[in-house]
Amino acid sequence: MLHYLRLKLLATLIRLPLALKALTSTSGPKPDETIQIPSRDTGRGIKAHVYKAALDKYPKPVLINFHGSGFVFPLHGDDDEFCRYISENTSYTVVDVAYRLAPEHPFPSALEDVEDAIKWVISQPTHYDLSHISISGFSAGANLALVASASSFPRGTVKSVIAYYPPVDIAQDPYLKVAPDPTGNPIPASIAHIFNECYIPRGVDPRDPRISPAFLPPDQFPASMFIITCGRDSLAPEAEELAERLAKVPGIEVVQKRMESCDHAWNLNTKEGTPQDDAKKEAYAMTVEFLRNLKL
Repeated sequence: MLHYLRLKLLATLIRLPLALKALTSTSGPKPDETIQIPSRDTGRGIKAHVYKAALDKYPKPVLINFHGSGFVFPLHGDDDEFCRYISENTSYTVVDVAYRLAPEHPFPSALEDVEDAIKWVISQPTHYDLSHISISGFSAGANLALVASASSFPRGTVKSVIAYYPPVDIAQDPYLKVAPDPTGNPIPASIAHIFNECYIPRGVDPRDPRISPAFLPPDQFPASMFIITCGRDSLAPEAEELAERLAKVPGIEVVQKRMESCDHAWNLNTKEGTPQDDAKKEAYAMTVEFLRNLKL
């Protein structure tokens, strides 16, 4: 109990600036629809935003997205721009899914919500083309997308994964992780350590492949992989190493791009005309091209 109370206090403190910002914010996500996806727990739903593709044809290919969070921050809705961009520029409907957060709900709670969201999509064959289920994620959400795609369902259920700056080796000490470009603002190791403590219960091995997808067999991943890393992000080397290993597997095609001069989660706050904004536009355009190139 004391361990949990300590983590709860730490999580509350690091969440506070975000809560204060939300109180003064006049903007928010603008999905076409907000739904509640049934969970495995009786009476509990999973909130999701739906961004509908313009093409009025069913069933539609679907991209299921999972937001960044450090497994701790309530950031559902932060990917609104990305989700809208995908739905407007491809034939994919985007389902942007919330999931439970630590330390209140440690591993495997978030992964269970991710699995339940994918299972719900599979149960909707008149709405969604089950031969074209892709999943995407940012940061912690990308970790969850990678894990679910390669360990939770038979291979082929998920056609592709789009992973932006994912942590893939949570077993590695955050203090030993170094960004390729040291001039930026990577996640402080002390904060990353709190994230890991909150997410991983005591006694659970962080090398569990459902926590650290770097330890999953490479041949279990979907046949099409898209991975974005950031030059100023200490998580870049581990994600790029995973991309290299996946690219060596026969039958897996990997698109991997490092966005130079970009911090972790840079795409959420860019200014027009800056290199970072140009990088965001390039990454989003590459994502659209990746999805369009999947055989429909």
